[in-house]
Amino acid sequence: MKLKQLSLRIRIFLAMILLILLASILIAAVTIYQYKEQTNEYNQGRLERKEESVQASINYWLNSGNGNTFPLETKNLPFIFKDKVYEIADIEKLEINIYDLEGNIVKSSHSGFVKSDAPDKLPQEILYVVSNSYDHRYVNDKIVNNNNLQSSYTFITDNKFKPIGILNLQYVQDNTDQERDLEEFLVRMAYVYCFMFLLAIGLAYFISSYITRNIKAVTDKMRQTSLNKTNEKIILNDASVEISTLVNAYNHMVNELEKSALKLAKGEREQAWREMAKQVAHEIKNPLTPMRLTVQSFQRKFDPTDPKINEKLNEFSKALIQQIDIMSSIASAFSNFAKMPSQNREEIDVVETIKHALDIFTEDYISFFPKQPIIIANLDKNQLIRIVTNLVKNATQALEEIENEKIEVTVSEKENNVIIVVADNGKGITENDKTKVFEPQFTTKSSGTGLGLAMVKNIVEAYNGTITFTSQENTGTVFKIILPKK
Repeated sequence: MKLKQLSLRIRIFLAMILLILLASILIAAVTIYQYKEQTNEYNQGRLERKEESVQASINYWLNSGNGNTFPLETKNLPFIFKDKVYEIADIEKLEINIYDLEGNIVKSSHSGFVKSDAPDKLPQEILYVVSNSYDHRYVNDKIVNNNNLQSSYTFITDNKFKPIGILNLQYVQDNTDQERDLEEFLVRMAYVYCFMFLLAIGLAYFISSYITRNIKAVTDKMRQTSLNKTNEKIILNDASVEISTLVNAYNHMVNELEKSALKLAKGEREQAWREMAKQVAHEIKNPLTPMRLTVQSFQRKFDPTDPKINEKLNEFSKALIQQIDIMSSIASAFSNFAKMPSQNREEIDVVETIKHALDIFTEDYISFFPKQPIIIANLDKNQLIRIVTNLVKNATQALEEIENEKIEVTVSEKENNVIIVVADNGKGITENDKTKVFEPQFTTKSSGTGLGLAMVKNIVEAYNGTITFTSQENTGTVFKIILPKK
């Protein structure tokens, strides 16, 4: 899961835990670095102290008059330090090497079979630094047998401060105590960090829950917000400034939403009435035009002396009555659609009722297949007949110019539901028209109000039922209705 997909509460929780971990790692790193710096400073200071002590011992030996008896010259260095170099090395616990001014070793306190790490001939770099630096001193570090070896090089001078040789001290650092102290400190600190980490988890959980609690309350309210109902405002007494701003914005949105809902509902009602008025006017004009033409034709051709005047008068009357009946049916259709389906439920035999509804159709290609001989349900008989007749009528109209017409009506019961299926092999419904099938005023016929399927959907939904369909062009359409038995 991506980080952006995590909830704000989890991200705050993880951020605080990560902050504690980073702080712990940083403190441990700084501690280790500080210990190493202190150890290096300690070893550097210790080397300087050792060097001062050795220099003091050498100067005393050379200049006291009670020790050395050889002239203070470079060539006499092996004799001057013949035994003294061992004595000083033993006292100071380090290796001492004496070089002449050309960098050749002349005396060393090193003994044993293992070769000393001190060079027999000093590099020019060391000679140059010792000769030309401000303090005439050179120090280098290197690792020998996993130990840090420090070497210092300084002049040995006579009583007139004239250099007669080069003193080299080989000091092996022993950091055992410091490393043990560091290890003990890190162990203690690890215990403290573990305790702090557990405490931080609890604190982070509490803080993240506290921060997101009000946000969750706002989210829950926003999730319940709907245009079709009265929305409650959010009231939070102990919210932060940021949350209060969000709550105020939401409450303002609720006020604006209510105003917009009222305007929208008013606009929808007005638009619906306008559309209905336009449709009624259009449907009424359709029969009025032939009525006008019939009257005008009869007026021009009327002849009282015509022996067939009575026959022509009857034809004229029939034509007018036919158009008047069309207008009446249009008015009835709009009237039936406008009023909500009023249910007069009673215990009926669904199979018998559908069979009775199909009796008004004389087409021999209409077949009825009940899956059970009797299906008892608590429904409105007239509304059930209206559902079936509308669906079958639409199916017959879809069979125009179709060979081997076929309409099959089936009825069954399953899990306290009545299932009615009306299938035909007609021209089908196009993809563009499938979304408009149940819309009022939609029709693919040259005449008709387009209210039949909309009215059927109204009746079905009043029973908390469902109506669905599948259709394929030039293959046929199947409507399926599911109605609760009670």
